[in-house]
Amino acid sequence: MKLNRFAKYACLVLAFNLAVIAWGAYVRASGSGAGCGSHWPLCNGEIIPHAPTLQTLIEYSHRLTSGLALLLVVGLVGWAFRAYERGHAVRRWASFSGVFILTEALVGAGLVLFEYVAENKSSARALWMSGHLINTFLMLGAFTLTLWAAIADQQPQPTAPHKQDNRNWLLAAAIIGTLILGVSGAVTALGATLFPVTSLAEGLQQDLSSTSHLLIRLRFYHPFIALFVSVLLAFVASTIRTQRPSAWTNRIATSLIALVVIQLLAGVSNLFLHAPIWLQLVHLLLSDLVWIALVLLTAATLTPQPRAARLTTTAAPAAA
Repeated sequence: MKLNRFAKYACLVLAFNLAVIAWGAYVRASGSGAGCGSHWPLCNGEIIPHAPTLQTLIEYSHRLTSGLALLLVVGLVGWAFRAYERGHAVRRWASFSGVFILTEALVGAGLVLFEYVAENKSSARALWMSGHLINTFLMLGAFTLTLWAAIADQQPQPTAPHKQDNRNWLLAAAIIGTLILGVSGAVTALGATLFPVTSLAEGLQQDLSSTSHLLIRLRFYHPFIALFVSVLLAFVASTIRTQRPSAWTNRIATSLIALVVIQLLAGVSNLFLHAPIWLQLVHLLLSDLVWIALVLLTAATLTPQPRAARLTTTAAPAAA
């Protein structure tokens, strides 16, 4: 299906933010979070840092790309309100996108200002990282639903949404489980950065020691959470594909199952290779893609072909 210009722009916003999120993970994994000191939005008290170190360049580039992401979302919100009529789902989800990217910036600023970066090993940092992960997922969900609403608007024939049944609570469980898994993964990645190991046996010994740091002991549970949630996601996707077949749900459910399998393989590789930075970034990207696929599956399940809504005249030529 040919996308209109707004939908293409929404794709760009989503893809760019995925890249920014991955670069943010690199900032954390490389220990560059304190590259600009405890200053925000300035970098070491300067608008443009002079004689920056490598860590400063890494952190500063992340701030620049984050600022560009914010401007892209401002454009998304403005375009949505200009092109779509009052009450349209595109407007609603674009507005949520704007809210969540602002809270994303505030959480990022809090991490810097409270110095929950670099070698900080406090439990408070883990809590902030968990909140950061949840906000990031909500932001990606809002971007995804903005794109979905724009694509759904191009559907040729309206279809009434499915009535509530016992399948919908499975979707809710999958969403909650994925959020819990994401938080567990964020804490585990932080532990891998702060307490690296050189062998699987060493890591397991640390995980099971009652004297180990809390971040080390928590990472022991992540593989089990990942396995449980992966099975749940595969079951939900298979159930939806069987019970509510449609072109959209079949395609998205199959993609979700494939991403879950690849994610599990990446997780196992992370475990045996002792979480190298490049694999941490791949693992995070796959987690984001699994979340996006789940959000799309939920939207497609509730309204497989959401009712077409009229574009205002400003967007009509773009859909042609």
